[in-house]
Amino acid sequence: MNRGLLLRFENLVQLRGACWQLRVLSSREVFGAQWKPVQLSARPVGSLRLHPHHWPKHRLINAALPQCRHLATKEETKKKRKKIPLTRGEVEIRQKMTVEELAQAMGKDIDHIYEALLYTDINLDSVEPDSILHEDHIKMIVQKSGMKYKSAKLKEEKERKNTDAVKRPPADPAVLTPRPPVVTILGHVDHGKTTLLDSLRKTQVASMEAGGITQHIGAFIVHMPSGEKITFLDTPGHAAFSAMRARGTNVTDIVILVVAAEDGVMEQTIESIQHAKNAGVPLILAINKCDKPEADPERVKKELLAHDVVCEEFGGDVQAVNISALKGENLMVLGEATVALAEMLELKADATGLVEGTIIESRKDRGKGPLTTVIIQRGTLRKGCVLVAGKTWAKVRFLFDENGKAVDAASPGIPVEIMGWKESPSAGDEILEVESEQRAQEVVAWRTYVEQQEKMKKDLEVIEAKQKEHRLEYEKKQQQLAHLTWRQRKAAMYKANKHLMFSRPKERTEMDENTISLVVKGDVDGSVEAILNILDSYDCEDECKLDIVYFGMGDISENDINLAEAFNGVILGFNVKANESIKKLADKKGIKIKLHNIIYKLVEDLKDELNSRLPPTVVETTIGEASVLDTFSVTVGKNKIPVAGCRVHKGLLDRKMKFKLIRNRDVIWKGCLSSLKHHKDDVHVIKTGMDCGLSLDKNLEFNIGDEIICYEEKEVQQTTSWDPGF
Repeated sequence: MNRGLLLRFENLVQLRGACWQLRVLSSREVFGAQWKPVQLSARPVGSLRLHPHHWPKHRLINAALPQCRHLATKEETKKKRKKIPLTRGEVEIRQKMTVEELAQAMGKDIDHIYEALLYTDINLDSVEPDSILHEDHIKMIVQKSGMKYKSAKLKEEKERKNTDAVKRPPADPAVLTPRPPVVTILGHVDHGKTTLLDSLRKTQVASMEAGGITQHIGAFIVHMPSGEKITFLDTPGHAAFSAMRARGTNVTDIVILVVAAEDGVMEQTIESIQHAKNAGVPLILAINKCDKPEADPERVKKELLAHDVVCEEFGGDVQAVNISALKGENLMVLGEATVALAEMLELKADATGLVEGTIIESRKDRGKGPLTTVIIQRGTLRKGCVLVAGKTWAKVRFLFDENGKAVDAASPGIPVEIMGWKESPSAGDEILEVESEQRAQEVVAWRTYVEQQEKMKKDLEVIEAKQKEHRLEYEKKQQQLAHLTWRQRKAAMYKANKHLMFSRPKERTEMDENTISLVVKGDVDGSVEAILNILDSYDCEDECKLDIVYFGMGDISENDINLAEAFNGVILGFNVKANESIKKLADKKGIKIKLHNIIYKLVEDLKDELNSRLPPTVVETTIGEASVLDTFSVTVGKNKIPVAGCRVHKGLLDRKMKFKLIRNRDVIWKGCLSSLKHHKDDVHVIKTGMDCGLSLDKNLEFNIGDEIICYEEKEVQQTTSWDPGF
């Protein structure tokens, strides 16, 4: 009876649901209401209405949605399933994903990726969070993690339009006007280049009736009595500054080669000649220090013949001038020879249109910001011009001459210092004027993009080479495990590589003790370049590693201290300063600041720092030697101890020192003596010519003719084998 009632009640509920569906459908036709399939509530509701009652729209929907049930067909169910994307356990992958990016896409940590890589041919020692993974490895990692992968939709990248700035076409010869010659003074260190430049500057200062030159600038102008101007470039002569000398010759018209009359041709002299030849620049020979008694100018001219520098008196085309830079002798003769050669070269330039030039030097000033010394080669530079150099740009705010005075314009051949750069460009960069700031930003963006593409290409080549190397190694391992089943092979590979997982640090927070991290600061870009070139020659990585964490221009700052502290590094400064507050902060944090203004002293200080990081080596110093003349044994308790009868023939035997037993030139034993006796008496020292009995080890037998060596061990500090070449 109860069962019958239950069946009737279920039928009533189904009928009620059908009526509600009819009511909703009729209302939809009348009001145009949106109808959606929903689930029916299981609880009883109010009274049943057989005829549709037109409720207000919002009340009808609110009442119908929670209570009606839609009987969906199989086809509708399939369509609904197709529309719902699988998001749980599905990873969107793409090409060139890094370890960190894959971990984020999977919702896992980086260690999970490393553990999955144990099953592959990848060497975990070479994998970093930013390392790019191969697509096959990405798919394998996702599958090993019990997930599915789907490829991300690739955006078609349009070929980017080249927006770089380029030089203008050659100018019409009719618009060319004469310009001052640009002269670079080259030569060996200590041959008098600095003295010659100082003498020329003093002459210039006297003629202009001005004070001393206070600005650090790599170029200056000399006004000749006849009215001509000569632009001189200052380049250092030390071996470390080879790049700066090469850069000077690339923008110069004439090279004055300074050779000391008493020293003759030296190493940097030959290098300077080669720079001039590579640049195709004519030479003028200035034989300096001719006032000294040991001076021999003729010998200098003959030595230069071996390097294809032929003076006029030997039938060549190189002018030779004997000078004394210290006493100022024949400086005007040297100037006249330069002007004469410039007239023969007919140096002209276009002073109209957009500016073109070359950066001679770059530096940072605390008050003025980034500054560059520039030689203008085309156009006329004025305040307000927008310039591009490398990956930075400038709107010229001020122009300064070699005396630090503000000027309004600079024509071709004139050196000038520019203020207004957004960032410091590199020495040797080409400067080009553009129409607007927006155009300058486009040029910088394009150059940055090109550099990134080139870097990505190089990185990809390195990655592919590494992957090929590891794949070959992986195939060799697979051949060794070929006799196993695939499950056994995977288990064997996992066991072999599992230790790498636990030994791998998550981050490089600690540096190796045998590594020196360097922060390099210099006064100008050329100085920093010279130091980096020296550090590039370091080839003793097996002794101690060098890691350059930062380099730049300007005085030592608090950021430099913090960076050195983070890497436990050393700060190298060349021609820069550190104020008292910076020094106190460095002392507080235990950071070494090494400041120098002579390049070879900086290198010597760095070598001392390298030596301090090398572990000491143990050196053995022989104190005495003895020969075994007879052997016997003595009984101590129940043990028989072998004893050697010896005679000291060199030095002495000291019981406190260490001993070694040599037999047939091989070291048999090392250690300390058990006993040392002379005529049955225990002694501490046996001198030359005396006989003694000694025992070393209870299990060690002696042979007649063995050698006993007494020696002392001392720890000696190692020295680096790095030779920077000067």
